[in-house]
Amino acid sequence: MIRHISADFIVPIHGEPVKNGVVSFNEQGEIVDLSDKSSARVDGSVESLKGIIVPGFVNSHCHLELSHMLGKIPGGEGLIPFISKIIGRRHADESLVADAMQEADKRMLENGIVAVGDISNNILSREVKLNSALYYHTFVEFMGFDPQKAAAIYRKALELLEDFSPLPASLAPHAPYSVSKELLKLFQKNKAGKYGITSIHNQESDNENEFYRYKTGRFVDFYKQMGIAIDFFKPQARNSIQSVVPLFSPGQRVLLVHNTYTSLKDVYFANRFNRDIHWCFCPKANLYIEGRLPKIDMFQSHDFNITVGTDSLASNDKLCILEELKTIKAHFPLLPLVKTIRWATINGAKFLGIDNRYGSIEVGKFPGLNLITNTDGLELTPASEVRKIV
Repeated sequence: MIRHISADFIVPIHGEPVKNGVVSFNEQGEIVDLSDKSSARVDGSVESLKGIIVPGFVNSHCHLELSHMLGKIPGGEGLIPFISKIIGRRHADESLVADAMQEADKRMLENGIVAVGDISNNILSREVKLNSALYYHTFVEFMGFDPQKAAAIYRKALELLEDFSPLPASLAPHAPYSVSKELLKLFQKNKAGKYGITSIHNQESDNENEFYRYKTGRFVDFYKQMGIAIDFFKPQARNSIQSVVPLFSPGQRVLLVHNTYTSLKDVYFANRFNRDIHWCFCPKANLYIEGRLPKIDMFQSHDFNITVGTDSLASNDKLCILEELKTIKAHFPLLPLVKTIRWATINGAKFLGIDNRYGSIEVGKFPGLNLITNTDGLELTPASEVRKIV
């Protein structure tokens, strides 16, 4: 059976928005036609809806395994206190963690998300992902700043990567301040690091840049409190991103996540190394942790591969991409929805390598369809909501 649905606008991603458009799809969710009402080839009735139809959302950065931490960590204290509390409070009864992940997975589906790039430090999320209607790519995260422990840490990461089989998965270093240069070099020497896709948290706090430039600031105190000797580390006289990007393989797609304190100089530096860089923004988490957003307008003025994520329920009250887009709209009102919706759909799908199925409304694809209501023409409002159609 073919369903035909019309809306005030359909945003197919490739091509201009279709006013009063009609999208047709079969029971499996495959798009079979897209047109305006005057030229629609419709065999049967058309369901008329108010609002904007867009493809299913791609959440390119999430931490499903932290879903049990909803409301457990206060906001506004900065990244280092946030990390300290995550370390101290993340462990809980496995059944509680599993139930929280199951509920978060369900909510993401209801919020119109079709695919997720998810960070995992353990195997607990595997069962949820195996039984989910969502597409998951798991980034098996590794960390360790002590160069003497690099080989052991990397072996353990490879074992966890194998445990996630047959789910799509790859390795991902946590952040410049938590991964030694020796560990990154091991990553690049191994075939698990030379190709495919990876992710790294980038410049979420200015303390990270200060540590890399001068070896001063709150990270020095943090390592001391954690009992981690950092005598080996020498000031780099440059921001963290400028030290790390050259260590990635040209054969990888790299997602730099957060970028809250990334400067234009940093961006130009990253571009000079001819790496396949994608930039992910998680605005609600940035505001929750640091009370600050990246310079999104700076990024959007260039032809960058921008994606959108939710981060975790430790730093967010819900896993909803529309809420992230509304936050961007509230702080950068001149950014049009037709641009930011690309970040939340096709750009994320391209990064994950699933744009043959997801990310745009095209005949033959199975992208999922969302209806955004309470809009102002082709723009979001504070009252905008999302409803999953298929």
